[in-house]
Amino acid sequence: MLTYPQIDPVALSLGPLQIHWYGLMYLVGIGGAWYLASRRLKRFDPNWTGDTLSDLVFWVALGVIAGGRLGYVLFYDLAAYLNDPSLVLQIWKGGMSFHGGLVGVLLAVLWFSHRHHKSFFQLMDFIAPLVPIGLGAGRIGNFINAELWGRATDVPWAMVFPTDPAQLARHPSQLYQFALEGVALFTILWIYSRKPRPTMAVSGLFGICYGVFRFVVEFVREPDAHLGYLAFGWLTMGQLLCIPMILAGAALMWWAYRKEDARHETVS
Repeated sequence: MLTYPQIDPVALSLGPLQIHWYGLMYLVGIGGAWYLASRRLKRFDPNWTGDTLSDLVFWVALGVIAGGRLGYVLFYDLAAYLNDPSLVLQIWKGGMSFHGGLVGVLLAVLWFSHRHHKSFFQLMDFIAPLVPIGLGAGRIGNFINAELWGRATDVPWAMVFPTDPAQLARHPSQLYQFALEGVALFTILWIYSRKPRPTMAVSGLFGICYGVFRFVVEFVREPDAHLGYLAFGWLTMGQLLCIPMILAGAALMWWAYRKEDARHETVS
């Protein structure tokens, strides 16, 4: 069994102001995505300026934060937030939903694409390879907060988390998700998107890969105590939300390549 590294969730205290590692991870995700987007900007659209990219990053970041928080409230713990609405603002304590954040990003991109006369899926294909940076950083934030730990296990790398009332050795599922949703997903999408692909294909691959990775890790991640298993005695909320995502991703890739094949047949 490995010893959980005791890391203070507060990275820096300046009088009454406390800067949490969880919040800093969002800055890492946004900053990293911004930097890599700037490297690909001219290939995406030679007419776009750095200001246009900054505008896009701002609205996408707003969609991530607002959608992620509201998604968590609606999908995972609505009763607690209705009882104390001030909890909605306490994002440094965690409580963000990826699927809610995804909805927020989709709405932000939909508005931005209309404003800048750009195809919605062209923009999503541009953004998708950048998302794993934030996902990976967020999982490190979960690990530092000692939250969203895995199920009890006897594997050699199990850890006892200080926030676990039962003090059981558990899977460090946050690190599994960092490796899959962060490192692996970024590598797959970045390599795949380096060559021209049919519009919607990169977005579709993101949906498939994230959905599968999250679905698999949920088997060793402790379900939310107030939700438990929601179907068949083993399906969690995270898995249920991933099923339509995988199906939608597969449909997008199928449609993208079908349109590409039809275009080639027309040209030939």
